[in-house]
Amino acid sequence: MIAPPERSAERDAALAAMLPHVARLGWTRAALRAGLVDIGADPLHGEVLFAGGAAELVEAWIDLADRRMEAALAAHDLAALHLGQRVRLAVALRLAEARPWREAVRRAAAVLALPGNARPATRALARTVDAIWYAAGDRSADWAWYSKRLILGAITTSTLLFWLHDDSGDDAAALAFLDRRLADHARFHRAQRRCGELLSRWLPGEAA
Repeated sequence: MIAPPERSAERDAALAAMLPHVARLGWTRAALRAGLVDIGADPLHGEVLFAGGAAELVEAWIDLADRRMEAALAAHDLAALHLGQRVRLAVALRLAEARPWREAVRRAAAVLALPGNARPATRALARTVDAIWYAAGDRSADWAWYSKRLILGAITTSTLLFWLHDDSGDDAAALAFLDRRLADHARFHRAQRRCGELLSRWLPGEAA
């Protein structure tokens, strides 16, 4: 598991306060200062809370969204859902949380897409995917741990990109897109498992 960025109540409050300003000012110190003024904090304190630049702000915000997703998912009755349904619910909760801040998400994606921000982008995605699987109840520790996270990383990234370009006002289209990607993966996994079973039956007889 990749270590999270620094966490504190002050940093969380500052990130939440700056969000309404990100659409206009981007992930900048100006937006951070404006948010701190809104909550009655010293705007210069932002230099202490976030010593880095835009990538640090975005990575910390994604980590905060991960934790909020975990809390929201824990409030649901997961016992009645199978693992795939829990994963789907986790992604749906992330989209619902981000819906009021679509422009902030778009700007965050642009920040992380910069060549110099490949490392924080990779860390943020890895932590998000790990948080989704863990909150959904997956505790695998073998090779499947890596394959599941690689696959879900691709699915969540493509779903987010679809969501960013969908201006319908709700998440229905994005969730339908997510359902298709999850269904494609499930069909591939079943076919892969079936091929493995057939090969295990055929190869010993062939070898004889």
